[in-house]
Amino acid sequence: MAHGILPSRGDRFRLHPVASRLAPMFCLMLLTASCALASFAFACATPFAAFAVVAAAMLPQRPALLVVTGAWLVNQTIGFGALHYPVDASTIAWGFVIGAAALLATAASSVVLGLLPQGRTPLMLAIALVAAFAVYEFALLAATPFLGGGGAFTAAIVTRIALTCAVWLAGLVAVCEIVRLVDPSGPKRAMSA
Repeated sequence: MAHGILPSRGDRFRLHPVASRLAPMFCLMLLTASCALASFAFACATPFAAFAVVAAAMLPQRPALLVVTGAWLVNQTIGFGALHYPVDASTIAWGFVIGAAALLATAASSVVLGLLPQGRTPLMLAIALVAAFAVYEFALLAATPFLGGGGAFTAAIVTRIALTCAVWLAGLVAVCEIVRLVDPSGPKRAMSA
């Protein structure tokens, strides 16, 4: 009887590329690999808002936060280790602010996706991205009085980063759909249009 009351996994999560038991590991691998690629390509403009939405669409909030933390650690390791970010107080502080902003964006994505109606998954993911991006950018902007860098919040730069996040979200969702279609053990439910 309780089974009829509780929502099924399919009712809560929007992306199902692999079986439920494999979702946390798949999401971690997907986002850390994507973060590594994005870190080399974009350095400080890593699309954490897109990563936040994918994690929130695939996992419960706590594991989503852990996965995004893993992606942030990859980003910071590449930044300081391979891209030779300066090791000074300001750069390290910005690294932590970026991590906190990514976690806030993940929490916001999780809440927004939980509040939105089921179905029309692409539209719901787009709405979650708008919320995640807004939370992420406002969190970064809130640090500028203390750490500087307010010049990075011009309309052109913010728009470019927003478009980058939208493209990354579309790409990550496409990867999830491809994996879902080719994985013989994964769920075969199509993404709602």
